[in-house]
Amino acid sequence: MTFEADRLHGHPLRDFNVTRLRTILLISTASLALCGGVAQAQSNKPMQTLQMPAMPDPARITLNSKTTALMVLDYVEDICATQPNCRSQMLPAMTPFMERVRKAGLIVAYGTRAQNMTHWLKEVAPVEGDIKIVNTAQDRFYNTDLEKLLKAKGITTMIMVGWKISGSVTYTSVGAMIRDYTVVIPVDTTAASTDYETAIGFYNVLNSGNANLTNEPLKPKSVTLSRTDLIAFQ
Repeated sequence: MTFEADRLHGHPLRDFNVTRLRTILLISTASLALCGGVAQAQSNKPMQTLQMPAMPDPARITLNSKTTALMVLDYVEDICATQPNCRSQMLPAMTPFMERVRKAGLIVAYGTRAQNMTHWLKEVAPVEGDIKIVNTAQDRFYNTDLEKLLKAKGITTMIMVGWKISGSVTYTSVGAMIRDYTVVIPVDTTAASTDYETAIGFYNVLNSGNANLTNEPLKPKSVTLSRTDLIAFQ
């Protein structure tokens, strides 16, 4: 019995395939060596240091309680149990601010994943009549009824608080701006895991959408950075 390999022995096709295989192996080995050399060379380079612009001071603002809504993002047990900044920095500022928001009669909306909707921190938990948005993306406007619900109540300005400035707060603020809302972010009610990430988050929101790098108070369809003790309602 003659096998295919025997029939191809000495055949030009077999010789060609062997040569091609050797060539591929040679090229692959050379490529790996080259990539490894480049990676090592890059790792030996000093890191580049850039100076970020200083963050502007939080603005003092007065908001119309009839056209302003508070958007609460991910102040939930599962997240705050693993993120120390949530309880140590954000919650102490958010608790008295929520009391003032309730007293002023603002519309309050909540947004989190389905599994967290019943696990809000008790200090800032929803009450009957609040808007509740179950989200599948960090932007709470994406594929939800949030815009329709806010428009129905005549809302033009949104205060955004919660976890985290470099995630849901950024994406939802962009979603708000492209829908013509003016956004206020109190800097003491949001944070991220590290100081670096927090600083990048604040810088990013001022650069997004209708940019407001000077932090002009209540620039229309932009983000204003404020602080809970600098916000008044009328």
